[in-house]
Amino acid sequence: MTVIGEGVNPPRKRDLAHGHLFCFGLGFSARHLAQRLLARGWRVSGTCRSPEKQRALAEIGITAHLFDRDRPLSNLPSLLEDVTDLLSSVPPDAAGDPVIDLHRAEIARAAGHLAWIGYLSTTGVYGDKDGAWVDESSPLQPSGERGQRRQRAETAWGSLPQPAHLFRLAGIYGPGSSALDTVRAGKARRVIKPGQVFSRIHVADIAAILEASMARPNPGAAYNVCDDDPAPPAEVVAYACQLLGVLPPPEVPYETADLSPMARSFYDDNKRVHNERIKRELGVELAFPSYRLGLETLLAQGY
Repeated sequence: MTVIGEGVNPPRKRDLAHGHLFCFGLGFSARHLAQRLLARGWRVSGTCRSPEKQRALAEIGITAHLFDRDRPLSNLPSLLEDVTDLLSSVPPDAAGDPVIDLHRAEIARAAGHLAWIGYLSTTGVYGDKDGAWVDESSPLQPSGERGQRRQRAETAWGSLPQPAHLFRLAGIYGPGSSALDTVRAGKARRVIKPGQVFSRIHVADIAAILEASMARPNPGAAYNVCDDDPAPPAEVVAYACQLLGVLPPPEVPYETADLSPMARSFYDDNKRVHNERIKRELGVELAFPSYRLGLETLLAQGY
């Protein structure tokens, strides 16, 4: 399978001295990118779902507009008029991708002046590979409804007049959202499913990868966004306990573990994810190539 946008030579570099980023969904990952760009003097605007979050974003210099499937934006063309880059981190729902469903036409018209469009997807689009390695050319065979929704959303974003860059994110962790926090809250469990591994990515590396792509646009390209160290989830919990100086929770066999349907669905897929393309094409050097360094740094930073 050929990856759209794959080429022999890396894309030409673009100057990111200034610009205006619009984010559909200013969540954990998008906010970290926004903060990097604000520090460079960029404008950042976008959407959120609550007035409380809208006010919190305004305090850090981000203009946010309320949006969800039931609240489309009434003036999107004017909001995008001077936008240079557009990112969506809004997940699909049972009906489809809310952004595409409600605003595809306006985004398609704006594509003529946008330098870069990005869509945050997941590695779940590859499905279960029984622990084998996948890269961006691997077949997309999502094993569950959530992964199938993501695949359909990728197709929709890839069919824009300027196809979006697709970022297939592994499990995200970072400040205030890591195994350290789960252990401290007393919610950590060591679920054992022999041979099971997950890939992960620190949110700071997500932001760096997105910025690197913005600097080298390659419309339609897909990128795996993960670290170099796929590992069993129980191992990560045990290391977080070691760092915090507490005893790890007992091991629980997957078959008897009390997991929610969503938590259990994560164990349906078992694969190792290659990340060479972000390094080769975008020149990315991960700040946190392993969960160990990521957790150690978070603890040292007071998280």
